Amino acid sequence: MKPLVAIVGRPNVGKSTFFNRMIGERIAIVEDMPGTTRDRLYGDTDWNGRDFTLIDTGGLELGSGVPVGQVGLHGQPGDLMDHVMAQAHLAIEEADVIVFMVDARSGITTADEDVARELRLAKKPVIVAANKADNKDRRMDAVEFYNLGLGEPIVISSIQGVGTGDLLDRIVEELPPASELEEEEDENLIRVSIVGRPNVGKSSLLNAITGTNRSIVSNVPGTTRDVIDTNIEFQGHKIRLVDTAGIRRRGRVGVGVEKYSVLRSERALERSDVSILMLDATEGLAAQDTHIAGAIHENAKGVIVVVNKWDMAQEQRKAEREGVFAHPDDEIQSAEEYREILAEGLKFIPYAPILFVSAKTGYHVKSILETAIKIAQMRYLRVPTARLNEIVQDATRRHSPTVIRHKPLKIYYATQARVNPPTFIFFVNDTEAVHFSYERYLENRLREAFSFHGTAVRLQFRPRSKDSDERRTKESEGRH
Repeated sequence: MKPLVAIVGRPNVGKSTFFNRMIGERIAIVEDMPGTTRDRLYGDTDWNGRDFTLIDTGGLELGSGVPVGQVGLHGQPGDLMDHVMAQAHLAIEEADVIVFMVDARSGITTADEDVARELRLAKKPVIVAANKADNKDRRMDAVEFYNLGLGEPIVISSIQGVGTGDLLDRIVEELPPASELEEEEDENLIRVSIVGRPNVGKSSLLNAITGTNRSIVSNVPGTTRDVIDTNIEFQGHKIRLVDTAGIRRRGRVGVGVEKYSVLRSERALERSDVSILMLDATEGLAAQDTHIAGAIHENAKGVIVVVNKWDMAQEQRKAEREGVFAHPDDEIQSAEEYREILAEGLKFIPYAPILFVSAKTGYHVKSILETAIKIAQMRYLRVPTARLNEIVQDATRRHSPTVIRHKPLKIYYATQARVNPPTFIFFVNDTEAVHFSYERYLENRLREAFSFHGTAVRLQFRPRSKDSDERRTKESEGRH
């Protein structure tokens, strides 16, 4: 694994600005407001030939009483600041090098002294970075940070880029020796995004899958504002899980932090192979759920509809019966009823499997990963051209194409252009003669023949040309 470098410090000292500059893109949300970063974010970068991973964290406010290296929470259950603190401490615990960021404009504060005291106990290499030193006077005044007892401060301006090279030099010097065991990106990695409207249990599901408090879990809608990537191994497969902020309809997205969260969630969906669409069993199918499902379908992703909080829904169902004896088959019956409702509301993704789970208790959580692996494998299925055309010819014999403007559609042949998603090109006499209902019919025939369960497929129609005929001849010669 690449060495880890954690960026820590009190709130609003510029940690996320530095993180984004080093990564080269706006991954962390940046607002001139303390406490914007809540979860810890990871991003890969390199300097002087060394690859490493930066970790951006929420601001440390050590009045919480949580010692460095411990994950335990204190105070009132569900207190958001306690969770933010726990995330920062986890980053410190797993880091190889710690960048302690301070604000050169305000000088040493009591909060800085508290953080420095804790970092000395962490027994990790610590580099003090005096940020926001945007002019000569601030750079001269930054010498006072020697008093933190953590060595020479590196004076930087994350916004201007001043001094960041010196800081990176120090980071590389403190990294553990390069290892031959450092892993490159695995081409077989399965990317799974967890999407859904706010407060349906996305972070709880991620925690249930990984068995750790990898993401902040809170009952406050929209708690997760940053995309969180987690790599795991399951049944011999490498999977990258992406927990995202709740996606809301564009018309209801506010400015600032929430806006960037939604954009990042949509980007996470775009870079995934399979999306887990989480619904709340106690609330039923909402308009926002269908909006998200539509985005998944438009991006031609694999999809699993996960109905979370199924245990709570069952309790509500029993309560509504007012004490009537529950038959053992009641849960099966209610699940089938629920499935029919979802099938009607999500009829544009009829290929999506529906799973009933409880992230809180772990009920059926394992089956989500098993299903995701099967769908990801199906997305890489390559169909032999000869077999594909047999299916297409049989389909046209069974049901002739619809005649549009007195011009019948003729399908000369088809070929698979790519995988992930499976994409098929049909060469026809006239692309305008393709009716959407017949396109859907062809897609259904392909699904029946090749079991494209759980994934979207793309059908493209092109006019036959001399080049396409020559390409088809070469493909035929290659098979022989």
